[in-house]
Amino acid sequence: MSAVVPADVVRPVPPQERPPAAARLQGAELIRSLLPTLPNEPGVYRMIGPRGELLYVGKAKSLKKRVAAYTRPETLSARLRRMVALTRDMEFVTTGSEVEALLLEANLIKRWRPAFNIVLRDDKSFPYIVIDGNHPFPSIGKHRGARRPGCEYFGPFASAGAVNETLNALLKAFPLRSCSDAVFANRSRPCLQYQIKRCSAPCVGRIDADSYARLVEEVRMFLTGRSQEIKERLSEEMQRAAEALDFERAAVLRDRLRALAHVQSRQGINASGLGDADVIGLHLEAGAACVQVFFYRDGRNCGNHAFFPAHAEDSAAEEILAAFLAQFYAQRLPPPLLLVSHKPKDGELLARALAERAGRRVRIVGGRGGERRRLVEIALANARQALARRLAETTKQGELFARLARLLELPRPPRRIEIYDNSHLQGAHAVGGFVVATPEGFDRRSYRTFLMRRQDLAPGDDYAMMREVLRRRFARLAREDPDRDGGIWPDLVVLDGGAGQLAAAQAVLAELGIAGLPLLAIAKGPEREAGRERLFLPGREPFALDPRDPVLYLLQRLRDEAHRFVIAAHRGRRSRSIGQSVLDRIPGVGAKRKRALLAWFGSARAVEEAGIDDLERVPGISRVVARTIYEHLHESG
Repeated sequence: MSAVVPADVVRPVPPQERPPAAARLQGAELIRSLLPTLPNEPGVYRMIGPRGELLYVGKAKSLKKRVAAYTRPETLSARLRRMVALTRDMEFVTTGSEVEALLLEANLIKRWRPAFNIVLRDDKSFPYIVIDGNHPFPSIGKHRGARRPGCEYFGPFASAGAVNETLNALLKAFPLRSCSDAVFANRSRPCLQYQIKRCSAPCVGRIDADSYARLVEEVRMFLTGRSQEIKERLSEEMQRAAEALDFERAAVLRDRLRALAHVQSRQGINASGLGDADVIGLHLEAGAACVQVFFYRDGRNCGNHAFFPAHAEDSAAEEILAAFLAQFYAQRLPPPLLLVSHKPKDGELLARALAERAGRRVRIVGGRGGERRRLVEIALANARQALARRLAETTKQGELFARLARLLELPRPPRRIEIYDNSHLQGAHAVGGFVVATPEGFDRRSYRTFLMRRQDLAPGDDYAMMREVLRRRFARLAREDPDRDGGIWPDLVVLDGGAGQLAAAQAVLAELGIAGLPLLAIAKGPEREAGRERLFLPGREPFALDPRDPVLYLLQRLRDEAHRFVIAAHRGRRSRSIGQSVLDRIPGVGAKRKRALLAWFGSARAVEEAGIDDLERVPGISRVVARTIYEHLHESG
């Protein structure tokens, strides 16, 4: 469920009657000038920076009392003191309750990712098991993304692998169909899934609608935690079949019971009696944080995932965990129980907000004693290990960035490196793009691709492609952040290529009036041999590094990641183009008629070779449409 506060409970505070000098005030003075006009009501406040950027979003039980705390910078952490110093304006919204303020705060943080909030950067869409009820014979499968009407979702699972493993075991006990509706409609005989007893073949009538509906209901019961009830029902049914001497039916039920037991023991460390719960452990070390989440559904471990919230360096564990829970469950349904390693700040308020979002009670409790304590300790141990690995990787990467800075004579180690490359096939489906590397690793959220727009671009002109990509990228940066203090400019630009690519980049930057931006081009060695790359810098002779130099290995990884990214984008574009057929361009032939033609003839080529009489035999194709198809295909040919 998406946490959206209804419009009728969000009331903007009336415009402030500020003193004439308020526009020139900043920091604590500005905040102090706003206090007399603030209401003593719950709401959300936003701090605005020098360029109108959102610095921070906070909630308050009383806007007046909470905002007043920022007028005393000496009581704040270093991070919040910097935030107050940068504040040039504030915006306020009152809400009907503190719970509504918390929900709105979580939504705004998730949407805008303010620089001074604790932000869940590496959130992702977790996979679910879905039962699609939009068909007389519902299908079961894996789903990730937006929810569709008529479908039921069970999860989340920590990974696609966990879903696939569960589905594979689940279908042994409950042989539902997992095929698409189009495949279902065109089957004339059972598929392989039926042969290996993973489907009951409703497509060809091997099971009636009532029996299939019972299977669906059993799956629904199992996935909602009523597995014992199903086992008892199957056991009784097997006993009755055996007593009636229907040994074939009894054997089928026996196999289903075995498969059901197998499903219940598949997911590693299980927890009997836990039901649906998320177990959450937080570990802090060296100014960094890791939150490890284990997903348990019906007591089965459905996997885990580690998160590394940003801006947590001077925040307490209780504050970090509260921010994490609010953002993590902003667009996913929380389970009834959250077992946590630390008591989150405003835990009761947060539990009420999550309950309002879920439409039922949600408890946030510590793992005290017995099984629950063991599960929290497992989550904590995993958080500690994941953070140790990340810190080790960050330290190593930071050292390499420092060595790279010395090699290139940069004033300081780069915090952001953009690596550019392009890809095409003899000039067709050309794609340019860049990836971003930081001392913490690759920042995949910042990757970008560019489709070539210029009509006069010569096919295969790599230099012209690079010029277009760089011109569009840095013209936009110059517009959005002309002072280069927004953290979105690279400290180093790396190009996949040699002197020609370097010259193209220098020409673009000179054209845009951008100076002082370090450039580096990496040319592949003779016969494209790795380890013999040549490096090109403005104003210096090309040079090579020792093949065993760690900096060369770093540069190879950066270049290879950019190469992988743009090739994947190019292949995707090419595949989409190839996936189109001549049938897509025929007027009056939509998706339904196209499917009918392909199902009848088997391929687009066979449709092209068909006569008008042959086309007219296809269900849904009239004489007029058949003639239109024929004439279009033969004119095109």
